[in-house]
Amino acid sequence: MPNTDYTPWYVSPKRKCKLSDFDTEPPAKGQASGKELEEHLADMGQKLDKLQSTLHAAKTRGLLVVFQGMDTAGKDGVIRSVFTHVSPLGVRAEAFGVPTELESRHDFLWRIHAKAPARGEMVIFNRSHYEDVLVTRVRGLIDEETCQKRYNHILHFESLLQDAGITVLKCYLHISKSEQKKRLQARLDDPRKHWKLQPSDFDDRELWPQFTQAYEEALSATSTPESPWYVVPADSKPYRDSFVAGLIVQTLENMKLKTPKPSFDLSKVELK
Repeated sequence: MPNTDYTPWYVSPKRKCKLSDFDTEPPAKGQASGKELEEHLADMGQKLDKLQSTLHAAKTRGLLVVFQGMDTAGKDGVIRSVFTHVSPLGVRAEAFGVPTELESRHDFLWRIHAKAPARGEMVIFNRSHYEDVLVTRVRGLIDEETCQKRYNHILHFESLLQDAGITVLKCYLHISKSEQKKRLQARLDDPRKHWKLQPSDFDDRELWPQFTQAYEEALSATSTPESPWYVVPADSKPYRDSFVAGLIVQTLENMKLKTPKPSFDLSKVELK
């Protein structure tokens, strides 16, 4: 079962992030069995359901969960696994691909802000505004000066959300290049998964060092105590899912959510 102290996976704003300092595999010490991880995920699922119901009812706070990672890191899988037992009321998952022609004519945060959570909502981003300091940078679509400006815009945007009562939790799903190879090969071998494959999956793999550097710089520049980045070991799918579920539960518990009081005097209700 994952340790409830997530500090070792927190990207500290005080030092530069090096992804090589974080394991892609679960910690060897006290490693949980598959059954223990399954039980922990189920327990976290029940807690998450109750906390989300309170979040939705109170409408005093909101939560934005951002998932980023290399191709096949498991963004779809972790969303499906962690949120499977949560009520769809007040929960949305948003995926961000290549900007449309209209989106490209706006500032890069325009399409993102439109999908941000309101108070009472939990929103999950499958990719996010960070694509605009990752893919665009590696592909040479923006220069260094523009990238640095975008880091500042992101910090201000996430601070704005915080001021509006929206907590921002960001997870980098950390897989190894060898594990990515296995997952890409599994998709190639399974015709039912061919739809998931894009030419960019293979092109980006050739740029692994460049994407690693871009991620390290983005995480270093934008991890704050209020909007933290966590590096999630993602080579093991069960551990990844259990880790993320526990982290989200802890984040919601730290909000100290309270069920709202009745809007009228229930003592005067008499059922006949």
